[in-house]
Amino acid sequence: SEQGMTLLQPGRPPLHMPTQAQEVYDVTGAGDTVIGVLAATLASGNTLEEACYFANAAAGVVVGKLGTSTVSPIELENAVRGRSETGFGVMSEEELKQAVAAARKRGEKVVMTNGVFDILHAGHVSYLANARKLGDRLIVAVNSDASTRRLKGDSRPVNPLDQRMIVLGALEAVDWVVSFEEDTPQRLIAGILPDLLVKGGDYKPEQIAGSEEVWANGGEVLVLNFEDGCSTTNIIKKIQKDNKQ
Repeated sequence: SEQGMTLLQPGRPPLHMPTQAQEVYDVTGAGDTVIGVLAATLASGNTLEEACYFANAAAGVVVGKLGTSTVSPIELENAVRGRSETGFGVMSEEELKQAVAAARKRGEKVVMTNGVFDILHAGHVSYLANARKLGDRLIVAVNSDASTRRLKGDSRPVNPLDQRMIVLGALEAVDWVVSFEEDTPQRLIAGILPDLLVKGGDYKPEQIAGSEEVWANGGEVLVLNFEDGCSTTNIIKKIQKDNKQ
């Protein structure tokens, strides 16, 4: 329930584990998640108490997402370690490298994209969903506040980095979110070397930061179209116009 999980066993006092969810967006599939994690953890040789602890943590992850969602190993690890308050999927560069290495051992295809993602709109969501379909894991690299100001001007970003990353991390299409301080994510991309580097807009592949490094490693670079009529700049202009009326 929203209060967490309680384990009742004959001859033992009740063991209550409070919920680990930070925000509850959708409880769809939470029960299935609990049963699945309980079964997998018990099958791995853990105790019933340990299995309940992991299941409760996993449920706290899925209710923080929209729609029926899965829990990735790194998300469960973050929740168990108490890092879920930073936003599911949000991690440091070093944590990301470890997650990518583990994904590659499982034979998963890693896709990476980047952007400011200041005011998340339908165009962003559609683009990220399409990017996610091209592989097994999607990394979103986000410009820091200082990087955004250099690129967009002193009035941006509207939303600070931590909030932008939390919103992105809550999307079902996004597995991992990481920030970068530079004007471009070239250094970060060179360190991650995704199997597929994706960018939205009217770029040519050779114009995309990190493309040379990805190609040199045998990866692919792809440009996806943004949804027409969706623009953060236009949203801001409309808000400013409405406020003047």
